[in-house]
Amino acid sequence: MRKFIALGITAVLVLSGCSNKQKEEEARQQADATKAELIAAVNDRDQLLNLVNEISSGMEQIKQLENILTVSGGTETPGQKEQIKADIAAIQQTLQERREKLAELEKKLASSSQSNASLKQTIASLRAQIDSQSSEITDLRSNLDQAKTRIGSLDAAVDSLNTTVSTVVAERDSTEQQNTALANELNLCYYAIGTKSELKENRIIETGFLRKTKIMKGDFDKSFFTVADKRTLTTIDLNSDKAEVLTNQPASSYVMGDTNGHKVLRITNPAAFWSLSNYLVIKID
Repeated sequence: MRKFIALGITAVLVLSGCSNKQKEEEARQQADATKAELIAAVNDRDQLLNLVNEISSGMEQIKQLENILTVSGGTETPGQKEQIKADIAAIQQTLQERREKLAELEKKLASSSQSNASLKQTIASLRAQIDSQSSEITDLRSNLDQAKTRIGSLDAAVDSLNTTVSTVVAERDSTEQQNTALANELNLCYYAIGTKSELKENRIIETGFLRKTKIMKGDFDKSFFTVADKRTLTTIDLNSDKAEVLTNQPASSYVMGDTNGHKVLRITNPAAFWSLSNYLVIKID
């Protein structure tokens, strides 16, 4: 009987020992699970903090781009515009990646027993910041496109103005050429020097018995005349020791002198000299 009782007590002790070990194992496993979940929660919190810093940094990048566009007023060089476009695209890509990372953290937090109201509030705040940054980036892209459109309009206006200026310059040059040609034409003068017979032969003068020498009008040979410019013609060497002006140039507007035994006509007042006629006829002997 005693033996039987001893065996029963031993069995109870063995069973009790097994039960305690099982409880200890379960407690250890639960502690390990809790520890792992706590580590995961801490890791998620750290990722969330890193995301907060990244989003703050992203806001600084956006502000820098806004300052560039504000200060430049749309006068960026083509290289600067391409760089701004590339920066905007990079920020948009980064914002998308942060949005996905935030969604992943929110999913983990929802399934975690360590759910934290403060973390949820932080996630909601970060999502709002990302949405705000996305909106600002969209506005920046729009502003850049509008600046590009304005620059295109300005370029077109400048091209049109250049065309107008070129047209005006061409018209001015044409007018100046016409004025110069007209002035040259108005200042043309003609003179003929010849003996009495030469002048008669070319129908520049006509004479008769007891009749005064007369300058013919309109029917003379113009090829016999030398063409000159009133503005530059001041002296005519007549190559003769005798000379007489047959046309009606005012006597006070010229002087007939001698140089090396030759008669030389010097025009002292061109305006008066050519005031009555653009033609000058001189008879030499």
